[in-house]
Amino acid sequence: MPQLSLHSPVGDLTLSEEDGAIVALDWGWGRDQTITPLLSRTAAALHDYFDAKAPLPTDLPLNPDGTAYRLRIWGALRAIPPGQTRTYAQIADLAGGSPRSVGGANAANPIPILIPCHRVVAADGLGGYSGADGLATKQILLDLEQRQQHGASQ
Repeated sequence: MPQLSLHSPVGDLTLSEEDGAIVALDWGWGRDQTITPLLSRTAAALHDYFDAKAPLPTDLPLNPDGTAYRLRIWGALRAIPPGQTRTYAQIADLAGGSPRSVGGANAANPIPILIPCHRVVAADGLGGYSGADGLATKQILLDLEQRQQHGASQ
């Protein structure tokens, strides 16, 4: 499986591709490094995102492995516009289940950032985040998107 790693403000990230789609984004530096057109394009998009030059493209082919329910939740997450958030309950209302099951699907998200589970918050605060440094990483991503949205509206 081709993998490509990159440095980011939230730590090293490794993208994995299978059958022409991104199947994983993991924290840490991958052992094997293979440049494919899709991995190169996705890494460049992430660099632009972290440099606040552009939002993440919505047309990247993603193929996360998950149950039908989790796939439905992750689809709802991809519909949240950059710079905005939704509560776990709002996602449950859209895609089914409970706020707790939405949290479980978020925690199992194999392609964080690109499937923006960081945009889902608790009704009374940030909620949780299972990537990198937890809530600190979630806050960095939300702040970055807020700055991008603020800059785009000027």
